[in-house]
Amino acid sequence: MLEGKIKTIEPRSFRPYVEMMNPTVAVLLPCYNEEAAIAQTIAGFRAALPGAVIYVYDNNSRDRTVEVARGAGAVVRTERMQGKGNVVRRMFADVDADIYVMADGDATYDASVAPEMVRRLLDEGLDMVVGARIEQETAAYRRGHRFGNRALTGILARLFGRSFSDIFSGYRVFSRRFVKSFPVLSAGFEIETEISVHALELKMPVGEIETRYFARPEGSESKLSTYRDGFRIARTITALYRFERPMLFFGVIAAAFALVALALAVPLILTYVDTGLVPRFPTAILATGLMILVFLNLFTGLILDTVVRGRREMRRLAYLAQPAPVLD
Repeated sequence: MLEGKIKTIEPRSFRPYVEMMNPTVAVLLPCYNEEAAIAQTIAGFRAALPGAVIYVYDNNSRDRTVEVARGAGAVVRTERMQGKGNVVRRMFADVDADIYVMADGDATYDASVAPEMVRRLLDEGLDMVVGARIEQETAAYRRGHRFGNRALTGILARLFGRSFSDIFSGYRVFSRRFVKSFPVLSAGFEIETEISVHALELKMPVGEIETRYFARPEGSESKLSTYRDGFRIARTITALYRFERPMLFFGVIAAAFALVALALAVPLILTYVDTGLVPRFPTAILATGLMILVFLNLFTGLILDTVVRGRREMRRLAYLAQPAPVLD
C-alpha cells in the first residue's frame, strides 16, 4: 500500500542551492579606531560582494570611524563592551543572514577573495572557510605572532587530530548554522582561537583558502601587542588543555606530584625496611599530602572529562537545531 507514496530523493550538489535559493550575505567588520582604513575596507567588500549588506560594529572608537563608515554606506552599530570577542558576540546575535563574511576593518585582508570563499562554503556544504594569510609585506605580520600561530596550531592538531594553517586569521566565512549555534565566551582577541576550537570540537566541515595579507594603510595603527598577546596565547593554550582535555591537564599535574612524592618517600621506605623506624615525620607527612593531591587531581580530571563530554553534546545539539541548506 505504501509503494505509491514512497518518493526517491536523488542526491544533488550544492551548486543548485546557490542558484535557486540566492542566499543573503552579511559582511561583518568589527572596528576600533579605524578611521584611516574603514572606507577602503568597505569599498573593497562592496566591489567583491555587491549584493551583501556591510555592517560595521564600532567598539568605542575615539576617532571618526563611525562617521567615515556611515559615509561609505555601511550599516553602523555600536558595542560598548570593549574587546573584539564582545563585538563578535553582538554581531552574531544581531545580524540575520544565510552567509556571514567576517574580516577586520583595517584593510589588511584581500576582499577580492571573499566570493571564492563563499562559493566554496556553499559548493562543499561547509560551516566555515578560513582565509589563511600570505603576507605581502614583512611589516604585515609580526615575528612573535608567527611563532604563536605555529605553536597554537600544533597544539590544536595534537588535541583534535587536525587544525588550520592560520589559527589567528580574522578573515572567515560562516554558515548560519555555525553563527547561530556558537556560544561566544571570549572577550578579546582570543575569539579567533575560540572559533577554531568550536569548529574542531564539533567536527564541523571546514576549509581554508589562501589569501593575501597586506600591511595597514598609512595612519592606521595595530591594536595588538607582541608581549601582551603572547601572554594571552600562553593563557589560551593552558585553558585549551584544561577545558577541552581535563583528564590530560590534571593527569600531568598528578604525575608531577606523584614523582615528587615518590622521590621523598623512597628513602623513608628504605630506612623503615632496614630499621623499622620513620625518622623524618615532616617528610613523611609531606609525601602523604602530595599523594593525596595526586588522587584529588585524578578524580578532578575524571569528573571534568564527563562534564566536557556533556557540554560537547549540548553544543552539538544546538548546532543540529539550526536548519541545514534545503536542496530542493
